[in-house]
Amino acid sequence: MTPSAPAYRRLSVEERRTQLLTASLTLFAHRAPEEVSLDDVAEAAGVSRPLVYRYFPGGKQQLYEAALRSAADELQQCFDEPRDGPLLTRLARALDRYLAFVDQHDAGFSALLQGGSVVETSRTTAIVDGVRRAAAEHILSHLRATDPGLRLRMTVRMWITAVEAASLIWLDEGKQPPVEELRDWLVEQFVAVLSVTARRDPQTAALVEALAADG
Repeated sequence: MTPSAPAYRRLSVEERRTQLLTASLTLFAHRAPEEVSLDDVAEAAGVSRPLVYRYFPGGKQQLYEAALRSAADELQQCFDEPRDGPLLTRLARALDRYLAFVDQHDAGFSALLQGGSVVETSRTTAIVDGVRRAAAEHILSHLRATDPGLRLRMTVRMWITAVEAASLIWLDEGKQPPVEELRDWLVEQFVAVLSVTARRDPQTAALVEALAADG
């Protein structure tokens, strides 16, 4: 008897959607959205163009936004840190998860950040900015800053922007310096920018004093 060929396993709706999003993120990470066609996505995923349309009837824009949202949802979870231990230790743990995402999903991370500069709609802007705002809210919550003032909020948002930039440069530089060194450096920068703001803002100055006592 001739051995039978292995049975073809049809992907579930969620599995197929994940496959298409993964292929899209890889393409969007290396090319501008306007340079990626649905045919490119179909080829990368090993499926037909009509199948891509079946899952994303809104075409490339819907697929692009869904791919960004997928990366954003996963990245946003990196900042969900229990309130246990000293603040800087908690921040280091959150950065460990954040940098692990950057390391393991560099295509998705690059696509997410590129969505902030190669933006096509207000929705893509909101997706990218939502990650930044969620990170800022988590950090302010860990600082126990009730009614955080403008200078403190600006400082935290500026540091998050610096973390994003450092992560992209880290990828460009072949993931150097070692990730542990990068993490510690970013924590030190957080303390440094808070210390600068503390010279002009009493609320931040009180937080810096609390951090010193917490350490």
